[in-house]
Amino acid sequence: MGRWPDEFVWKDPLAAPKAWDRLGVVMFFNLECPGCIARGIPFLKRLRRDYGDRFHALAIHTAHGHKRYDRDQVLPQLVAFARDFAKLPFPVALDLDGEIAQSWGIEGTPHWLVFAPGGELLRSIFGSQDGARTRLAYLFEEHLGPPGGSP
Repeated sequence: MGRWPDEFVWKDPLAAPKAWDRLGVVMFFNLECPGCIARGIPFLKRLRRDYGDRFHALAIHTAHGHKRYDRDQVLPQLVAFARDFAKLPFPVALDLDGEIAQSWGIEGTPHWLVFAPGGELLRSIFGSQDGARTRLAYLFEEHLGPPGGSP
């Protein structure tokens, strides 16, 4: 299992997947990634809207595959994005050097990791195009039932 972040910059920290009591998704993203901002983040927000608190959600901002910036260059923009622009309803963690993403073997951003209760990795999906989002939607329906419904 990969490393778990220890720097949460938005909302309360989330325990590692092995402690999860329900399905969970982690999305690695970067503020300079157009697919992340235009499709990935909105899709994760839609999942939260459709399924509520029936799953754990975490977004991890990573430098993996992107230019590395100092903490003081990233943190204010990331917090402002989460709080003021995107109004994210789930926690955001910071992977400043990209090592957390590398420990999970992500291919780039956005990259999604979906975990079963108890921490088993169910899927690792790279991308934000229709195919990636469709696979995630089917996986959520398989495990949680239809959006807005109960399992």
